[in-house]
Amino acid sequence: MHRVEQVMGFPVSLRIDDTGGGAGIDVVSEAGDAVFAWLREVDERFSPFKPGSEVSRYGRGELPASRLSADLVEILALCERYRVATGGAFDARLPGRGFDPCAIVKGWSVQRAAERLTAAGAGRFCLNAGGDVVVGGGPWRVGIRHPEIADKVCTVLELTDGAVATSARYERGDHIIDGRTGLAATGLLSVSVVASTLTEADAVATAAFAMGRDGVDWAASLAGCEVYAVDAGRSVVRTAGFPSAGVGVA
Repeated sequence: MHRVEQVMGFPVSLRIDDTGGGAGIDVVSEAGDAVFAWLREVDERFSPFKPGSEVSRYGRGELPASRLSADLVEILALCERYRVATGGAFDARLPGRGFDPCAIVKGWSVQRAAERLTAAGAGRFCLNAGGDVVVGGGPWRVGIRHPEIADKVCTVLELTDGAVATSARYERGDHIIDGRTGLAATGLLSVSVVASTLTEADAVATAAFAMGRDGVDWAASLAGCEVYAVDAGRSVVRTAGFPSAGVGVA
């Protein structure tokens, strides 16, 4: 099964090659429906760009802590975890922008979706959300886009069960802000992080990018994370355990 939909402002593709565990194809197809329904629900509940969302209402001070959903409580805890870990470089509460947890919500929600697939019996799958990928039942080969040449990759990695997320400037320009300075983070062109979950991979990639060049060492120090980065001087840095399967055109 292969399916693509536009959700949360980016394309989400789902590929399931087999059902593993004896699950029927109809069951897995229903799980695919549930994946996209869940992501649409997340967009409605947690988008800071929708005035009626829980996130927007919380950001305006309309919801006390006692009325927050368990999901938003979890997202808030993740935001605070990475704010503290980066000394404020990663911050979902930037002056002039209001509360914006998108950097956490994307990876968290797609990881939740992948877990639904596994629970439904999908044996081999690839869920790609705007270039951030979580896979099961590999090996899968995933290309990392060249930060300056749109039709080229700078490396290819191999994943069996896990996730990779990339933060970069090539799609949305200087959109990641260093919360310590209030200025756009420009020390890196791109940083990709491999981790066991997309919740962690996406949050760490964004946080590392916000920190600049120092963020590469910070991300590499985290247990279970492997890093591939291109800095502003176009030097490539990768951790020894980064699961490279091949190198594209640099």
